[in-house]
Amino acid sequence: MKQGSGSEAIVAVTAVFLAISLLTVSLRCYVRLRAVRAFGWDDGFMVVAMTLNVAFAICGFIGASYGMGGDPDIVLHQPGHVKKALLCWWVGQMFYVVTCVVAKLSITISLLRITVSKVHSWILYSVMTMSVVGGVIFFFFTIFECSPVNYFWDRHTVDGKCLDPNLLLGIVYLYSAIAALTDFTIGLLPIFIVWKLHMPRPSKIALAGILGIGCIASSAVIIRIPFLYKFKKPNFIFVCTQMSIWSNIEAGLGITAGSLTTLRPLFRILRDGSVSARSRIRTASFPLSRSGKPSRQWTGDELWGSSRDDDYHLTTTVVGRYSDEGQSSSGENITSGLKVERSFQISVSRA
Repeated sequence: MKQGSGSEAIVAVTAVFLAISLLTVSLRCYVRLRAVRAFGWDDGFMVVAMTLNVAFAICGFIGASYGMGGDPDIVLHQPGHVKKALLCWWVGQMFYVVTCVVAKLSITISLLRITVSKVHSWILYSVMTMSVVGGVIFFFFTIFECSPVNYFWDRHTVDGKCLDPNLLLGIVYLYSAIAALTDFTIGLLPIFIVWKLHMPRPSKIALAGILGIGCIASSAVIIRIPFLYKFKKPNFIFVCTQMSIWSNIEAGLGITAGSLTTLRPLFRILRDGSVSARSRIRTASFPLSRSGKPSRQWTGDELWGSSRDDDYHLTTTVVGRYSDEGQSSSGENITSGLKVERSFQISVSRA
């Protein structure tokens, strides 16, 4: 049954950004599991974030069907609908905050992999800490906003009380400020990281642009801020349309931005249109993502034999560098242009 244009808008926007984020994460998993075979912690965190985002979207769909963001003249004549809509909002807010925090952790882990500056590393660790702390505060204030907990959605049959609306609004503003600051940081910091890489300037600009998509997610947070005052309204469940829409946009864009940076090998496969493209992507010397099986450790006797009279010394330097026409690292593909150099020295002497 139709609950009003606000409910329909929530469903439409949620469906669009859920589909976009789900598509990009699916492609990311294909690239990391099949193309480069280097599924890392950042990929795992992003899959978890996508799973939570699906749950968040489901809460929005169900809540909208019961009148969330709808017309009170319609919803109030349907017994039990307001209670179910409030319950969906309450559960959805917890999925929302955890989704955004986990997605941000995934992005920062990816950036830490290509960061060589200690200053940049500390900035990223600060982003992770602020995101987790802000998310935990918002999460627990959401859970225990009312006492008993179920008084939030069942106020007509349960006796209880809720926090001062001004205090709750202050917590929401605090979380939004932290979210915007951290999103802008992980959106702008890649520009400084990428500029030090050994790669052509056009490639740097393109890569920095892709990594900087995270700024769009922070824009969604900022756009939502003017609507947060509606949390104080007794009937906020009917006027939460903008808050719900921009929360879904924020979560969807964050996941999408974090996944787009990993899809370059897929574009190369599509461009080359051959199986050989996959083999070139897979055959890098030293993946930066530390996945893959360890190589066998050889002893001096196995390498050189034990019948030599002289001492043997061997120094080998292996250099791997990304090239658009050559092989690429089987690790994180956003490390285009990085030079990886490792030296080994083996000395064997006869006892």
